[in-house]
Amino acid sequence: MSAVPRSEKPVGRFRRMLDRLSSSQEDLESKELREDAETAGCTRIGDCHDRQVVTVTGTLRTVTLRPRAGVPALEAELFDGSAALDVVWLGRRSIVGIEPGRKLIASGRISMSRGRRVLFNPKYELRPLGRE
Repeated sequence: MSAVPRSEKPVGRFRRMLDRLSSSQEDLESKELREDAETAGCTRIGDCHDRQVVTVTGTLRTVTLRPRAGVPALEAELFDGSAALDVVWLGRRSIVGIEPGRKLIASGRISMSRGRRVLFNPKYELRPLGRE
């Protein structure tokens, strides 16, 4: 047996094919989202801390209209393969292009609410549909 752990060995074409065949679709999508965040130069959501100013990217899993203190609020869950983040636009009932399955880049200050990461009224950029 070699002293080098399997994860540090060079990975050949056959090993990559076997890994791909034995992985679930969700694992493959998560890996692709993590790689996309890296290439875009964004912070991984799993590495974000309270009160940190970040730029994150990912795919919107859900989009819901949920009032907060009597004010309409559009809430979306952004997932980048490492963790999820709630993105909230206060005073908005809908935003064109904000829909489940859409990729976007969001910037703002992270806050923690009920144990979850939240980004209120972020600056955002919708990713082109052709890249999905």
